[in-house]
Amino acid sequence: MKDVLALAKSHVVTALRERVTLFWFLVFPAFLLTILTLIFGQVGQEENVHFSITLINHDHAESSNLPFSATRVIEETLGSLSEARESGAQPLFTLIQPAPGSDGDAFLEQELVQIRRGNRAAVLVLPGGFDEAVLSGILDETDRSGATAKLYMSHTSVASETASSIIEQILAEIDRTILIQTGRFDETQAVAVVTDWIGQEEEETRYVDFVLPGIILMGFFTNGLFGVPGTILFNRDRKVLRRYWVTPLSVGRYLAGFGLGHLSLCVVQFALLFALGKYAFGATIQFTHPLSIIILVLAAITFMAFGFFIAALAKSANAGMAVANILNMPMMFLSGMFFPLVGLPIFMMVIVYANPVIYLLEALRQSVGVQTSTLMPFPWTFIVPLFWIALCSLVTIRRLRWDVAR
Repeated sequence: MKDVLALAKSHVVTALRERVTLFWFLVFPAFLLTILTLIFGQVGQEENVHFSITLINHDHAESSNLPFSATRVIEETLGSLSEARESGAQPLFTLIQPAPGSDGDAFLEQELVQIRRGNRAAVLVLPGGFDEAVLSGILDETDRSGATAKLYMSHTSVASETASSIIEQILAEIDRTILIQTGRFDETQAVAVVTDWIGQEEEETRYVDFVLPGIILMGFFTNGLFGVPGTILFNRDRKVLRRYWVTPLSVGRYLAGFGLGHLSLCVVQFALLFALGKYAFGATIQFTHPLSIIILVLAAITFMAFGFFIAALAKSANAGMAVANILNMPMMFLSGMFFPLVGLPIFMMVIVYANPVIYLLEALRQSVGVQTSTLMPFPWTFIVPLFWIALCSLVTIRRLRWDVAR
């Protein structure tokens, strides 16, 4: 047993001493976690949904003597939404209006240019006679076609479409409220809408909680795909392994020591990345669930098996790194780690369904509670990785040369 532990310790110490290995082992996953969290960590949070909109009211003077002003209600509503609801929070809108006495038409042209440049999400124009048309429709129940507000937006901007949809809902609700207050709205004739939320009624998953399991698995993946064959092939080419075989050490005990060392590196890697995510970026997920631990161990073994598979195929260390790079790109980018796997061509979906990374990733995210629905059936989380472990082990037994050609 001492020889197995000595080999494991040697593997860990050697890996931590080499700068290239240390970069891919720790620096790159930590750097990627930091960059992704800083860039996308605030996306989707409510306090960061913010739009710059413009309101141009051409009906100020004409509606000043009317008992009711719809334009005033619209201005007050949009104005209230341009004020922060809580201290330090960002309001939904930044409301821009022309200065008193300015040329409304010229101001409108300027704001339309701002929409094209992406500086405005929408421009709402209330025409002259708007209040009179609304009041006429209320009192006389005549045609209200004159009460038409004009909304300018950009179809090339998602923010513009979203802001315009919000403004349309606000105007529809104002119109509904006016009709209810004047007795013109019939609740029995209204279309009933029942909202039913799908999923857990919990806080929205933070981005760092979502991305951290993927970064941890990516670290295991690169460690197995590059670290395992690199160590074996370089030691073989340098005739280091030959020195082991002149001792009583068997191949089985060497593999046991090597595997124990590799798993120890994965534990160190996991601990460092988890600590970075928790203490630097406030990650709240925990990997203490037994299923999470099982999946992490299964992932480390699966990727180590792929490393042995590469070592069995390659005739030299440089060739092994080339094979690892060939497998690295499709397996990593077709795993759902960086983007959703929807709408892909059929031939690419074949690779997706054969890729063990996606099964392990979805199962790990589900076990820590950041993903409720999965693309892959849960039993296949174990079937596919175990199949690849068996296949890689079989190829390794038959093809791997433990010593240089004499």
